[in-house]
Amino acid sequence: MLHGWGDSGQPATISLRVGDVLIRNVTTDIRRYFGDDSNGEMIKDGNSIFVFEVAGLCIGHLGHLHHKLDESHFAAIGRLDIVMVPIDGSYTMSLDGVSDITRRLRASVVLPMHRFATPLDDFMRRIGQDFAIDLRTARTLQISRDSLPRAPTVIILDGV
Repeated sequence: MLHGWGDSGQPATISLRVGDVLIRNVTTDIRRYFGDDSNGEMIKDGNSIFVFEVAGLCIGHLGHLHHKLDESHFAAIGRLDIVMVPIDGSYTMSLDGVSDITRRLRASVVLPMHRFATPLDDFMRRIGQDFAIDLRTARTLQISRDSLPRAPTVIILDGV
């Protein structure tokens, strides 16, 4: 198990090779929750974006992202082929904010996650002008470097 936060107030620093997979992280801040209050104070480096490099692909998981990314975050993340994006619109960040980040990352494949009650149409309406939308009936996805779509595409798996 990899924690996205460090011990003793230090940022998590992960650069780990497991077989042919390189796993690294980029820390972001996280909002501390107080009961129903989602406007709690920010904890510096309390969350991580995980990046997995395997089989010629670079896959990013944005985690529990609570704020817009700055230039240093984008530089540390680098080019992503696939990005998993939280689209709950409340517990993480607004749909407008996460849509802006998704457009900036410009990955070949966007996989929405953390949807909860957010209507998919809300996310697709914000992002669909810049990305193709591919609704799937499968709950899993098999993809390789050679099968990446030519145009940036949001793939929505069954159950999302």
